[in-house]
Amino acid sequence: MNKREFLTSAVAIGAGVTPAFGATNAKSAACAAAPAILTICGAVKRTNRGPLDPEFDPLMSKHLVKFTSAYTFDFPTLAGMPAVTIRPTIEYDAKPHTLSGPLLASVLEQAGAPNAGDTKVSLRAVDGYAVQTTLDNIRAWHFIVATQMDGKPMPLGGLGPLWAIYDADKIPELATKPLKDRFVLSPWGLYQIQVSDT
Repeated sequence: MNKREFLTSAVAIGAGVTPAFGATNAKSAACAAAPAILTICGAVKRTNRGPLDPEFDPLMSKHLVKFTSAYTFDFPTLAGMPAVTIRPTIEYDAKPHTLSGPLLASVLEQAGAPNAGDTKVSLRAVDGYAVQTTLDNIRAWHFIVATQMDGKPMPLGGLGPLWAIYDADKIPELATKPLKDRFVLSPWGLYQIQVSDT
C-alpha cells in the first residue's frame, strides 16, 4: 500500500462514513452531526444518510458494502446509550477485562432493524473481518457494542473504537472451548452492520 492509499484509508476510518472535506450536498445532508463510526444498512426502518459513495466511502467500497441508505451512529450517541458491563477473559492476553457499552440488540432496535429472532446480522470490522449471526443469538449471548475497555475508550489501531463482544466465560457452549475459539463472532474494530430479514 502506498502512502496515498494509506492516508485515504485512514481518513475513511477516522471520518467514519460521512463524506470527507465537510461536503454538504443533498446526498450527505442527513448524515450525523459528528463523524459516523458505525453504519447499519439493509433491512432497517430508520435512515440518516444516503447511498454509499465510492469516492468518499473507500473502505466500505473495498469491502464490497453496498446500500442506498443507512443509519449511522457517532461515538457520543453510542456512548450515551444505557451501558452494560461485562468482564470476559479475552484471547489476546488470557486475562479478564472490563468492557462496557450498549447492548447490540438495542443499537439495532434504534436503527429500526426487524424484531424477528431469525433476522440475519453481519458484523464487519475495519480490517475486513466479517461474521454472520442471528438476532436470537445476539440476544441470547448479550452482545454489547463495547465503547470502553477497563474504563477507557479503545483506540483506533487497537481493539476499537468499537468492539462487538459478549462474555464468553458465562456462555456454557463457549466457556469450554479453547480461548482462541471463543470469540469468532466478536469483531473488534466494528464499523459496519448489515441486517437481512430473509
